[in-house]
Amino acid sequence: MAMTMTQKILATHAGLEEVRAGQLIEAELDLMLGNDVTTPVAVNELERAGVTSLHAPEKTVFVLDHFTPNKDIRSAEHCGQVRAFAKKHGVRHFYDVGRMGIEHALLPEQGLVVPGDAVIGADSHTCTYGALGAFSTGVGSTDLAAGLATGKAWFKVPGAVQVVLTGSFQPHVSGKDVILELIGRIGVDGALYRSLEFTGPAIAGISMDSRLAIANMAIECGAKNGIFPVDDLTLAYVKSRARRDWRIFGADEDAVYDEVIEIDLGTLRPTVAFPHLPSNTRTVDDLEAKGECISLDQVVIGSCTNGRLEDLRIAAALMKGRVVAGDLRCVIIPATQQIWLEALREGLLEIFIEAGAAVSTPTCGPCLGGHMGILAAGGRAVATTNRNFVGRMGHPESEVYLAGPAVAAESAIQGYIAQPKV
Repeated sequence: MAMTMTQKILATHAGLEEVRAGQLIEAELDLMLGNDVTTPVAVNELERAGVTSLHAPEKTVFVLDHFTPNKDIRSAEHCGQVRAFAKKHGVRHFYDVGRMGIEHALLPEQGLVVPGDAVIGADSHTCTYGALGAFSTGVGSTDLAAGLATGKAWFKVPGAVQVVLTGSFQPHVSGKDVILELIGRIGVDGALYRSLEFTGPAIAGISMDSRLAIANMAIECGAKNGIFPVDDLTLAYVKSRARRDWRIFGADEDAVYDEVIEIDLGTLRPTVAFPHLPSNTRTVDDLEAKGECISLDQVVIGSCTNGRLEDLRIAAALMKGRVVAGDLRCVIIPATQQIWLEALREGLLEIFIEAGAAVSTPTCGPCLGGHMGILAAGGRAVATTNRNFVGRMGHPESEVYLAGPAVAAESAIQGYIAQPKV
C-alpha cells in the first residue's frame, strides 16, 4: 500500500508495515516536549495518577519560555514546579532562563530533533520540526503526561495535502509569505487533521529558517503536521547539530493525497494577515494600490516563527541607518541565546538599538499576550508571530497584523504597514 511521508514515519513508530488514513495506532515517541505553561498541568496529572518515574527522561525536554523571565508570582511558581520535577526525575534536556530559547527554535538548533523522529509537544506549534523531515505535532497536557509515563501516544493516521512549490522568491519575500498565501487560500480549517507535505523543485532554494517558519504555521490551517523532504540542505543543518542517528523517509511515488495545491514562489508578494485570523490575507501591494494606510503603535519581530538569525538579518538590513517612527514601539526578540549571541557578534543588535528598538532576551512574551509588548484597547501591531486572534496580544479591542520580517521592519520605520523599499 502506498504511503505518504508522514504515514511511513508513523507506521515505523507503530511497528507496522503500513498504515492508512483514519487508522488508530499507538506509536513509540522519540521526544516529548513541555513548557512552563503546559508542563505543570502534566505534572499534576502524573502525580494524581500515582506515576513515580518517567518512562524515558532522556527523551523528555522542558523549556521555560512563555512567561520567562517570570513576570509575576504565578509564573514563577509554575517554573519552580517544573524545575523541581525535572531535577527529581533526571530530565537531561532542561532549559531555563539564560540557557534557553523559544522552544521551537531551540530544539532544532540544539540537535534534539532529527529526521524520521516522532515528536509530541504540549504546544500547538510543535509542528515546526517537520522542516527537518520529522513527524511532530502538538498535544494537550494530559496527552503529554501519558507520553511521559509510557513513551507512547495514540494517533489517528492523517490523510495528506500535497503542496507543490515551484519558482523562486522575489526580493523581500520569505517562508512567512508562503504559509500566509497557503492559509489565505484554504482557510484556517482547510487542512484539518491532515498532513501538509511540501514538495517541488523550489524546495532546494528555500532556506532552513524559512522551512521552519512554514512548518511552524501548519497548525494555523488546521493541519496535524507539516513536513518537508530531507535534502542536502537538511542534512547539512542536521549533521552539525544532531545528538543521535536519524532515518530518512520519503513518500511513495504513488502516494494518495486528498488534495494537491501548487504555489509559484515567483508570484508571491509581501503578505499581511489582517485581524482576526491568519487566513485574512492581503498583499502590501494591494494596500498601496488602494491607498490604504494602516497606522501602527507597535512592531514585534521575533517568536518561534520568525525570530531566527535569517529573520534578524533581514530586519537589520532594512533598519540600518534608519530610525523607528516616533510614535511607535519596536520590540526585537531573538529566538534563542545562541541567535542572540550571533546577532550581537554580527552587529545586528547595535543596528536595532541605534534605530530605537528594544532588544529582549529570548521569550514567547508578546506572542501570546504574556508580557514584553501587551497592547491596550485600540492598540495596533504588526508582528512576525503566528496568530492574530481577538485579544492574542492583549486587549480584545486591539489588533494584530501578521507579516514577515521585511514588512515588519519597514513598517517599524514608516509607522504604518509598508512595502520594503530598500
